[in-house]
Amino acid sequence: MHFLVSIQSRLASLLIGFLFLCTTVLGAVLMAVQRALTWLDGQHPQLVHTLHAFTRWLSRHPKAISATLASVLLAGGGGAFAIANLGPDIADQPVVTLTVPVEIARLQEQAQSLDLTQMRLSRTDSTRSSDTPESLLRRLGLVDPDAANFLRKNPLAKQALKQAGRSVVAEADGQQRLLNLNVRWLNNETDTFFQRLAIKRTNQGLEAALETSPMNTSVRMTGGTVASSLYDAADEARLPDAVIGQLTQIFSNQIDFHRNLRKGARFSVVYEVLEADGEPVRTGRVLAAEFNNDNKTFEAVWHQEPGQKGNYYSIDGKSLSRTYLASPVAFSRKTSGFSMRLHPIFQTMKAHLGVDYAAPTGTPAQTVGDGVVEFAGVQGGFGNMVIIRHGNNHSTVYAHLSRIQVRKGQTVQKGQAIGAVGTTGWSTGPHLHFEFRVNGTHVDPQKVIQQAQSTPLSPAGMARFKSAAAQAKAQLLAAAQMREVTSQ
Repeated sequence: MHFLVSIQSRLASLLIGFLFLCTTVLGAVLMAVQRALTWLDGQHPQLVHTLHAFTRWLSRHPKAISATLASVLLAGGGGAFAIANLGPDIADQPVVTLTVPVEIARLQEQAQSLDLTQMRLSRTDSTRSSDTPESLLRRLGLVDPDAANFLRKNPLAKQALKQAGRSVVAEADGQQRLLNLNVRWLNNETDTFFQRLAIKRTNQGLEAALETSPMNTSVRMTGGTVASSLYDAADEARLPDAVIGQLTQIFSNQIDFHRNLRKGARFSVVYEVLEADGEPVRTGRVLAAEFNNDNKTFEAVWHQEPGQKGNYYSIDGKSLSRTYLASPVAFSRKTSGFSMRLHPIFQTMKAHLGVDYAAPTGTPAQTVGDGVVEFAGVQGGFGNMVIIRHGNNHSTVYAHLSRIQVRKGQTVQKGQAIGAVGTTGWSTGPHLHFEFRVNGTHVDPQKVIQQAQSTPLSPAGMARFKSAAAQAKAQLLAAAQMREVTSQ
Protein backbone atom coordinates (compact mmCIF):
# COMPACT_ATOMS: atom_id res chain seq x y z
CA MET A 1 0.00 0.00 0.00
CA HIS A 2 2.77 2.41 0.92
CA PHE A 3 4.55 1.48 -2.31
CA LEU A 4 1.52 2.50 -4.43
CA VAL A 5 1.14 5.80 -2.54
CA SER A 6 4.82 6.54 -3.15
CA ILE A 7 4.54 5.82 -6.91
CA GLN A 8 1.40 7.99 -7.10
CA SER A 9 3.14 10.94 -5.44
CA ARG A 10 6.18 10.65 -7.72
CA LEU A 11 4.03 10.48 -10.92
CA ALA A 12 2.00 13.51 -9.86
CA SER A 13 5.17 15.48 -9.10
CA LEU A 14 6.75 14.53 -12.44
CA LEU A 15 3.65 15.51 -14.42
CA ILE A 16 3.26 18.85 -12.66
CA GLY A 17 6.95 19.52 -13.20
CA PHE A 18 6.62 18.65 -16.89
CA LEU A 19 3.67 21.05 -17.30
CA PHE A 20 5.60 23.83 -15.59
CA LEU A 21 8.60 23.13 -17.86
CA CYS A 22 6.39 23.19 -20.98
CA THR A 23 4.88 26.52 -19.97
CA THR A 24 8.31 28.00 -19.30
CA VAL A 25 9.71 26.73 -22.63
CA LEU A 26 6.68 28.04 -24.55
CA GLY A 27 7.11 31.49 -23.00
CA ALA A 28 10.84 31.52 -23.83
CA VAL A 29 10.16 30.46 -27.45
CA LEU A 30 7.60 33.23 -27.93
CA MET A 31 10.00 35.82 -26.52
CA ALA A 32 12.77 34.57 -28.82
CA VAL A 33 10.49 34.72 -31.85
CA GLN A 34 9.55 38.30 -31.00
CA ARG A 35 13.21 39.34 -30.70
CA ALA A 36 14.06 37.55 -33.98
CA LEU A 37 11.28 39.30 -35.86
CA THR A 38 12.40 42.65 -34.46
CA TRP A 39 16.00 41.95 -35.56
CA LEU A 40 14.95 40.84 -39.01
CA ASP A 41 12.77 43.90 -39.45
CA GLY A 42 15.74 46.14 -38.69
CA GLN A 43 18.65 44.28 -40.34
CA HIS A 44 17.08 42.29 -43.23
CA PRO A 45 13.80 43.91 -44.28
CA GLN A 46 13.80 41.82 -47.50
CA LEU A 47 13.29 38.61 -45.46
CA VAL A 48 10.24 40.04 -43.73
CA HIS A 49 8.22 39.69 -46.96
CA THR A 50 8.80 35.92 -46.98
CA LEU A 51 7.36 35.66 -43.47
CA HIS A 52 4.18 37.50 -44.30
CA ALA A 53 2.50 34.30 -45.47
CA PHE A 54 3.29 32.57 -42.16
CA THR A 55 2.09 35.63 -40.19
CA ARG A 56 -1.16 35.75 -42.18
CA TRP A 57 -1.74 32.05 -41.49
CA LEU A 58 -1.28 32.64 -37.70
CA SER A 59 -3.66 35.60 -37.76
CA ARG A 60 -6.29 33.54 -39.67
CA HIS A 61 -6.28 30.64 -37.12
CA PRO A 62 -5.87 32.22 -33.63
CA LYS A 63 -8.66 30.20 -32.08
CA ALA A 64 -7.31 26.88 -33.33
CA ILE A 65 -3.84 27.60 -32.00
CA SER A 66 -5.14 28.78 -28.59
CA ALA A 67 -7.45 25.74 -28.30
CA THR A 68 -4.58 23.36 -29.06
CA LEU A 69 -2.31 24.86 -26.37
CA ALA A 70 -5.18 24.93 -23.83
CA SER A 71 -6.00 21.27 -24.58
CA VAL A 72 -2.42 20.22 -23.94
CA LEU A 73 -2.25 22.07 -20.61
CA LEU A 74 -5.70 20.89 -19.53
CA ALA A 75 -4.89 17.28 -20.36
CA GLY A 76 -1.72 17.49 -18.32
CA GLY A 77 -3.51 19.05 -15.36
CA GLY A 78 -6.27 16.48 -15.52
CA GLY A 79 -3.75 13.67 -15.59
CA ALA A 80 -2.04 15.07 -12.51
CA PHE A 81 -5.38 15.34 -10.71
CA ALA A 82 -6.34 11.78 -11.71
CA ILE A 83 -3.04 10.37 -10.49
CA ALA A 84 -3.38 12.29 -7.21
CA ASN A 85 -6.81 10.72 -6.61
CA LEU A 86 -5.72 7.11 -7.27
CA GLY A 87 -4.68 6.72 -3.66
CA PRO A 88 -6.90 6.13 -0.62
CA ASP A 89 -8.98 8.93 0.98
CA ILE A 90 -7.07 10.59 3.83
CA ALA A 91 -10.27 10.65 5.93
CA ASP A 92 -10.26 6.82 5.96
CA GLN A 93 -6.73 6.62 7.38
CA PRO A 94 -6.31 5.64 11.04
CA VAL A 95 -5.42 8.36 13.62
CA VAL A 96 -2.43 7.58 15.79
CA THR A 97 -1.78 9.52 19.06
CA LEU A 98 1.81 9.72 20.27
CA THR A 99 2.52 10.66 23.91
CA VAL A 100 6.04 11.77 24.78
CA PRO A 101 6.82 12.41 28.47
CA VAL A 102 8.57 15.75 29.20
CA GLU A 103 11.04 15.82 32.05
CA ILE A 104 11.42 19.20 33.88
CA ALA A 105 14.59 19.45 35.87
CA ARG A 106 14.19 20.24 39.60
CA LEU A 107 10.44 20.80 39.30
CA GLN A 108 9.80 20.12 42.99
CA GLU A 109 12.45 22.64 44.07
CA GLN A 110 10.97 25.32 41.77
CA ALA A 111 7.48 24.74 43.18
CA GLN A 112 8.80 25.01 46.74
CA SER A 113 10.65 28.27 45.97
CA LEU A 114 7.45 29.77 44.51
CA ASP A 115 5.57 28.80 47.67
CA LEU A 116 8.18 30.62 49.75
CA THR A 117 7.99 33.82 47.64
CA GLN A 118 5.88 36.52 49.30
CA MET A 119 3.80 38.56 46.88
CA ARG A 120 3.36 42.27 47.67
CA LEU A 121 0.51 44.01 45.83
CA SER A 122 0.10 47.80 45.85
CA ARG A 123 -2.91 49.99 45.06
CA THR A 124 -3.73 53.73 45.29
CA ASP A 125 -7.05 55.46 45.98
CA SER A 126 -8.50 58.51 47.76
CA THR A 127 -10.58 58.85 50.89
CA ARG A 128 -14.30 59.64 50.60
CA SER A 129 -16.65 61.36 53.01
CA SER A 130 -18.87 58.25 53.10
CA ASP A 131 -15.99 55.85 53.80
CA THR A 132 -15.95 53.24 56.55
CA PRO A 133 -12.78 51.23 57.27
CA GLU A 134 -14.34 48.23 55.54
CA SER A 135 -15.41 50.14 52.42
CA LEU A 136 -12.00 51.78 52.08
CA LEU A 137 -10.15 48.47 52.41
CA ARG A 138 -12.59 46.78 50.03
CA ARG A 139 -11.95 49.50 47.42
CA LEU A 140 -8.23 48.87 47.87
CA GLY A 141 -8.75 45.14 47.21
CA LEU A 142 -8.18 44.04 50.83
CA VAL A 143 -10.09 41.59 53.00
CA ASP A 144 -8.65 42.11 56.48
CA PRO A 145 -11.01 42.37 59.51
CA ASP A 146 -8.06 43.03 61.86
CA ALA A 147 -6.93 46.01 59.75
CA ALA A 148 -10.50 47.38 59.61
CA ASN A 149 -10.79 47.13 63.39
CA PHE A 150 -7.41 48.90 63.79
CA LEU A 151 -8.46 51.77 61.49
CA ARG A 152 -11.69 52.18 63.44
CA LYS A 153 -10.05 52.38 66.89
CA ASN A 154 -6.63 53.99 66.36
CA PRO A 155 -6.93 57.78 66.98
CA LEU A 156 -4.27 58.73 64.39
CA ALA A 157 -5.96 56.61 61.72
CA LYS A 158 -9.41 57.99 62.57
CA GLN A 159 -8.14 61.56 62.26
CA ALA A 160 -6.26 60.94 59.00
CA LEU A 161 -9.17 59.19 57.25
CA LYS A 162 -11.84 61.63 58.40
CA GLN A 163 -11.12 64.16 55.61
CA ALA A 164 -12.19 63.29 52.04
CA GLY A 165 -9.83 63.55 49.07
CA ARG A 166 -6.64 62.38 50.80
CA SER A 167 -4.31 60.06 48.92
CA VAL A 168 -4.13 56.49 50.23
CA VAL A 169 -1.54 53.89 49.19
CA ALA A 170 -1.97 50.33 50.48
CA GLU A 171 0.32 47.30 50.18
CA ALA A 172 -1.00 43.77 50.72
CA ASP A 173 0.28 40.18 50.67
CA GLY A 174 -0.99 37.28 48.59
CA GLN A 175 -3.74 36.56 51.15
CA GLN A 176 -5.11 40.15 50.76
CA ARG A 177 -3.90 41.14 54.24
CA LEU A 178 -2.72 44.70 54.87
CA LEU A 179 1.05 45.07 55.12
CA ASN A 180 1.48 48.86 54.82
CA LEU A 181 -0.87 51.82 54.41
CA ASN A 182 0.14 55.46 53.85
CA VAL A 183 -2.21 58.46 53.92
CA ARG A 184 -0.86 61.84 52.71
CA TRP A 185 -2.30 65.35 53.06
CA LEU A 186 -1.54 69.06 53.57
CA ASN A 187 -2.73 70.97 56.61
CA ASN A 188 -2.72 74.22 54.60
CA GLU A 189 -2.54 74.84 50.87
CA THR A 190 0.56 76.99 51.31
CA ASP A 191 2.52 74.34 53.27
CA THR A 192 5.87 73.13 51.96
CA PHE A 193 5.74 70.08 54.26
CA PHE A 194 3.15 67.31 54.01
CA GLN A 195 1.70 64.99 56.65
CA ARG A 196 1.93 61.23 56.29
CA LEU A 197 0.16 58.60 58.37
CA ALA A 198 2.22 55.40 58.09
CA ILE A 199 0.61 52.12 59.17
CA LYS A 200 2.67 48.94 58.97
CA ARG A 201 2.33 45.34 60.10
CA THR A 202 4.99 44.11 62.55
CA ASN A 203 5.40 40.93 64.60
CA GLN A 204 3.41 42.66 67.33
CA GLY A 205 0.59 43.62 64.96
CA LEU A 206 -0.36 46.86 63.18
CA GLU A 207 1.32 50.11 64.25
CA ALA A 208 0.62 53.73 63.23
CA ALA A 209 2.91 56.77 63.19
CA LEU A 210 2.36 60.38 62.07
CA GLU A 211 5.27 61.81 60.04
CA THR A 212 6.09 65.21 58.54
CA SER A 213 8.20 65.30 55.37
CA PRO A 214 9.27 68.06 52.99
CA MET A 215 7.76 68.13 49.52
CA ASN A 216 9.93 67.87 46.44
CA THR A 217 9.59 70.39 43.63
CA SER A 218 9.53 69.33 39.99
CA VAL A 219 9.15 71.45 36.87
CA ARG A 220 6.51 70.72 34.24
CA MET A 221 5.73 72.37 30.94
CA THR A 222 2.82 72.32 28.53
CA GLY A 223 0.92 74.48 26.08
CA GLY A 224 -2.44 74.87 24.39
CA THR A 225 -4.47 76.62 21.72
CA VAL A 226 -7.71 78.49 22.43
CA ALA A 227 -10.58 77.08 20.35
CA SER A 228 -13.59 78.24 22.38
CA SER A 229 -12.37 79.48 25.78
CA LEU A 230 -9.17 79.70 27.77
CA TYR A 231 -10.42 77.23 30.38
CA ASP A 232 -11.36 74.67 27.72
CA ALA A 233 -7.86 75.01 26.23
CA ALA A 234 -6.36 74.58 29.71
CA ASP A 235 -8.40 71.40 30.27
CA GLU A 236 -7.26 70.06 26.90
CA ALA A 237 -3.64 70.71 27.90
CA ARG A 238 -4.29 69.19 31.39
CA LEU A 239 -3.26 72.46 32.97
CA PRO A 240 -4.45 72.91 36.60
CA ASP A 241 -6.90 75.74 37.31
CA ALA A 242 -4.43 77.32 39.75
CA VAL A 243 -1.87 77.66 36.95
CA ILE A 244 -4.31 79.16 34.44
CA GLY A 245 -5.36 81.62 37.17
CA GLN A 246 -1.74 82.71 37.57
CA LEU A 247 -1.41 82.98 33.80
CA THR A 248 -4.30 85.43 33.56
CA GLN A 249 -2.87 87.52 36.40
CA ILE A 250 0.59 87.65 34.82
CA PHE A 251 -0.70 89.01 31.51
CA SER A 252 -3.70 90.95 32.88
CA ASN A 253 -2.02 94.29 32.19
CA GLN A 254 -1.32 93.35 28.55
CA ILE A 255 -4.31 91.20 27.52
CA ASP A 256 -7.96 91.87 28.30
CA PHE A 257 -9.07 88.26 28.81
CA HIS A 258 -12.71 89.38 29.16
CA ARG A 259 -13.06 90.94 25.68
CA ASN A 260 -9.91 90.66 23.55
CA LEU A 261 -9.00 86.96 23.70
CA ARG A 262 -9.03 85.65 20.11
CA LYS A 263 -9.77 82.18 18.76
CA GLY A 264 -6.47 80.50 17.89
CA ALA A 265 -4.53 82.23 20.68
CA ARG A 266 -1.61 80.04 21.79
CA PHE A 267 0.12 79.74 25.15
CA SER A 268 3.09 77.89 26.61
CA VAL A 269 3.78 77.66 30.32
CA VAL A 270 6.48 76.29 32.64
CA TYR A 271 5.38 75.77 36.24
CA GLU A 272 6.31 74.07 39.50
CA VAL A 273 4.60 71.00 40.96
CA LEU A 274 5.04 70.07 44.62
CA GLU A 275 5.22 66.31 45.15
CA ALA A 276 4.89 64.04 48.16
CA ASP A 277 6.47 60.59 47.84
CA GLY A 278 6.65 61.15 44.08
CA GLU A 279 2.93 61.97 43.76
CA PRO A 280 1.79 65.52 42.83
CA VAL A 281 0.06 67.27 45.74
CA ARG A 282 -0.43 70.82 44.47
CA THR A 283 0.88 73.22 41.88
CA GLY A 284 3.42 75.89 42.66
CA ARG A 285 4.46 79.05 40.90
CA VAL A 286 4.50 79.73 37.17
CA LEU A 287 8.18 80.11 36.25
CA ALA A 288 7.84 81.22 32.64
CA ALA A 289 4.97 81.80 30.23
CA GLU A 290 4.34 82.89 26.67
CA PHE A 291 1.02 84.05 25.22
CA ASN A 292 0.36 84.78 21.55
CA ASN A 293 -2.93 86.60 20.97
CA ASP A 294 -4.04 88.51 17.88
CA ASN A 295 -0.56 88.09 16.30
CA LYS A 296 1.09 89.69 19.35
CA THR A 297 3.45 87.68 21.55
CA PHE A 298 3.88 88.37 25.27
CA GLU A 299 6.49 86.62 27.44
CA ALA A 300 7.01 86.51 31.19
CA VAL A 301 9.81 85.16 33.40
CA TRP A 302 9.73 84.88 37.20
CA HIS A 303 12.79 86.39 38.89
CA GLN A 304 13.55 87.08 42.52
CA GLU A 305 16.42 89.21 43.75
CA PRO A 306 18.10 88.17 47.03
CA GLY A 307 16.24 89.66 49.98
CA GLN A 308 13.42 91.03 47.82
CA LYS A 309 10.01 89.89 46.62
CA GLY A 310 9.93 88.11 43.28
CA ASN A 311 8.32 89.56 40.21
CA TYR A 312 7.51 88.76 36.58
CA TYR A 313 9.52 90.42 33.83
CA SER A 314 9.49 90.42 30.06
CA ILE A 315 12.40 88.75 28.27
CA ASP A 316 14.19 92.13 28.01
CA GLY A 317 13.90 92.70 31.79
CA LYS A 318 10.94 95.10 31.99
CA SER A 319 8.61 94.58 34.94
CA LEU A 320 5.22 93.10 34.03
CA SER A 321 3.71 93.27 37.48
CA ARG A 322 2.19 96.38 38.95
CA THR A 323 1.79 97.06 42.61
CA TYR A 324 -1.91 96.20 42.26
CA LEU A 325 -3.85 93.66 40.21
CA ALA A 326 -5.98 94.98 37.37
CA SER A 327 -9.17 93.47 38.86
CA PRO A 328 -10.28 91.94 42.18
CA VAL A 329 -12.36 89.32 40.33
CA ALA A 330 -11.07 87.11 37.53
CA PHE A 331 -13.26 86.60 34.43
CA SER A 332 -15.96 89.10 35.36
CA ARG A 333 -17.48 92.17 33.71
CA LYS A 334 -17.89 95.75 34.88
CA THR A 335 -21.49 96.80 35.38
CA SER A 336 -20.86 100.25 36.87
CA GLY A 337 -17.84 102.54 36.85
CA PHE A 338 -16.50 105.45 38.91
CA SER A 339 -19.04 108.11 37.83
CA MET A 340 -22.46 109.59 38.41
CA ARG A 341 -25.30 107.11 37.96
CA LEU A 342 -28.95 106.41 38.71
CA HIS A 343 -28.95 104.47 41.98
CA PRO A 344 -30.60 101.08 41.29
CA ILE A 345 -32.47 101.06 44.62
CA PHE A 346 -33.19 104.72 45.48
CA GLN A 347 -33.66 105.77 41.82
CA THR A 348 -31.75 109.05 42.35
CA MET A 349 -28.66 110.38 40.61
CA LYS A 350 -25.73 109.74 42.86
CA ALA A 351 -21.94 109.52 42.53
CA HIS A 352 -20.73 105.93 42.39
CA LEU A 353 -17.48 105.95 44.35
CA GLY A 354 -16.22 102.59 43.15
CA VAL A 355 -16.47 99.95 40.42
CA ASP A 356 -18.98 97.07 40.33
CA TYR A 357 -17.94 93.66 38.94
CA ALA A 358 -20.78 91.25 38.11
CA ALA A 359 -20.03 87.59 38.84
CA PRO A 360 -21.90 84.52 40.11
CA THR A 361 -22.34 84.15 43.86
CA GLY A 362 -19.35 82.30 45.32
CA THR A 363 -16.81 83.62 42.80
CA PRO A 364 -13.55 84.29 44.70
CA ALA A 365 -12.82 87.95 45.47
CA GLN A 366 -9.08 88.64 45.73
CA THR A 367 -7.12 91.47 47.20
CA VAL A 368 -5.49 93.59 44.51
CA GLY A 369 -2.33 94.19 46.55
CA ASP A 370 -0.33 93.28 49.64
CA GLY A 371 -1.61 94.70 52.90
CA VAL A 372 -3.23 94.23 56.29
CA VAL A 373 -6.94 93.65 56.93
CA GLU A 374 -8.30 96.79 58.58
CA PHE A 375 -11.95 95.72 58.77
CA ALA A 376 -13.80 92.45 58.18
CA GLY A 377 -17.49 92.32 59.01
CA VAL A 378 -20.92 93.77 58.24
CA GLN A 379 -21.32 97.50 57.51
CA GLY A 380 -24.75 98.88 56.59
CA GLY A 381 -25.66 98.88 52.93
CA PHE A 382 -22.29 97.35 52.02
CA GLY A 383 -23.30 94.08 53.69
CA ASN A 384 -20.33 91.80 54.27
CA MET A 385 -17.28 94.01 53.68
CA VAL A 386 -13.50 93.84 53.90
CA ILE A 387 -11.15 96.85 54.01
CA ILE A 388 -7.43 96.28 53.36
CA ARG A 389 -4.75 98.87 54.19
CA HIS A 390 -1.82 99.01 51.75
CA GLY A 391 1.32 101.18 51.73
CA ASN A 392 1.42 104.88 50.80
CA ASN A 393 -1.86 105.52 52.68
CA HIS A 394 -3.77 103.42 50.13
CA SER A 395 -6.73 101.24 51.09
CA THR A 396 -9.21 99.09 49.14
CA VAL A 397 -12.82 98.12 49.89
CA TYR A 398 -14.61 94.87 48.90
CA ALA A 399 -18.38 94.88 49.59
CA HIS A 400 -21.57 92.77 49.20
CA LEU A 401 -19.56 89.57 49.88
CA SER A 402 -21.40 86.29 50.40
CA ARG A 403 -18.69 85.19 52.84
CA ILE A 404 -15.53 86.62 54.43
CA GLN A 405 -12.34 84.53 54.56
CA VAL A 406 -10.00 86.87 56.50
CA ARG A 407 -9.97 88.50 59.92
CA LYS A 408 -8.99 91.92 61.19
CA GLY A 409 -5.22 92.37 61.55
CA GLN A 410 -4.37 89.53 59.17
CA THR A 411 -1.60 90.09 56.60
CA VAL A 412 -2.66 89.30 53.04
CA GLN A 413 -0.76 89.07 49.77
CA LYS A 414 -1.70 90.25 46.29
CA GLY A 415 -4.10 87.81 44.64
CA GLN A 416 -5.13 86.12 47.91
CA ALA A 417 -8.85 85.29 48.23
CA ILE A 418 -10.38 87.43 50.98
CA GLY A 419 -14.00 86.39 50.40
CA ALA A 420 -16.57 85.51 47.74
CA VAL A 421 -18.92 87.51 45.53
CA GLY A 422 -22.46 87.83 46.89
CA THR A 423 -25.47 90.10 47.12
CA THR A 424 -25.56 91.15 50.81
CA GLY A 425 -26.53 94.65 51.89
CA TRP A 426 -28.09 97.05 49.38
CA SER A 427 -27.65 94.96 46.28
CA THR A 428 -29.96 94.04 43.41
CA GLY A 429 -27.89 91.08 42.23
CA PRO A 430 -24.63 89.20 42.85
CA HIS A 431 -21.63 91.47 42.28
CA LEU A 432 -18.55 92.89 44.00
CA HIS A 433 -18.39 96.58 44.86
CA PHE A 434 -14.72 97.67 44.82
CA GLU A 435 -13.34 101.00 46.05
CA PHE A 436 -9.89 102.58 46.17
CA ARG A 437 -9.09 105.25 48.74
CA VAL A 438 -5.98 107.47 49.00
CA ASN A 439 -5.62 109.21 52.39
CA GLY A 440 -9.27 108.35 52.95
CA THR A 441 -10.48 110.00 49.72
CA HIS A 442 -12.21 107.97 47.04
CA VAL A 443 -10.34 107.83 43.70
CA ASP A 444 -10.90 106.01 40.42
CA PRO A 445 -9.42 102.51 41.01
CA GLN A 446 -8.32 102.10 37.40
CA LYS A 447 -6.23 105.28 37.42
CA VAL A 448 -4.36 104.30 40.58
CA ILE A 449 -3.79 100.74 39.39
CA GLN A 450 -2.41 101.88 36.02
CA GLN A 451 -0.02 104.38 37.63
CA ALA A 452 1.36 102.06 40.34
CA GLN A 453 4.48 100.47 38.83
CA SER A 454 6.76 97.89 40.44
CA THR A 455 10.42 98.57 41.21
CA PRO A 456 12.67 97.92 38.15
CA LEU A 457 15.72 95.63 38.22
CA SER A 458 19.08 96.96 39.36
CA PRO A 459 22.10 96.71 36.99
CA ALA A 460 23.48 93.77 38.98
CA GLY A 461 20.06 92.14 39.05
CA MET A 462 19.74 92.56 35.29
CA ALA A 463 22.86 90.41 34.73
CA ARG A 464 21.42 87.62 36.90
CA PHE A 465 18.06 87.96 35.18
CA LYS A 466 19.54 87.50 31.69
CA SER A 467 20.90 84.11 32.70
CA ALA A 468 17.49 83.05 34.06
CA ALA A 469 15.74 84.44 30.96
CA ALA A 470 17.93 82.36 28.61
CA GLN A 471 16.98 79.17 30.47
CA ALA A 472 13.31 80.17 30.50
CA LYS A 473 13.41 80.82 26.75
CA ALA A 474 14.70 77.28 26.11
CA GLN A 475 11.96 75.80 28.34
CA LEU A 476 9.24 77.79 26.59
CA LEU A 477 10.51 76.55 23.23
CA ALA A 478 10.25 72.95 24.47
CA ALA A 479 6.72 73.63 25.78
CA ALA A 480 5.72 75.09 22.39
CA GLN A 481 7.05 72.00 20.62
CA MET A 482 5.01 69.78 22.96
CA ARG A 483 1.94 71.86 22.15
CA GLU A 484 2.46 71.43 18.40
CA VAL A 485 2.95 67.67 18.74
CA THR A 486 -0.21 67.37 20.85
CA SER A 487 -2.30 69.35 18.37
CA GLN A 488 -1.31 67.09 15.44
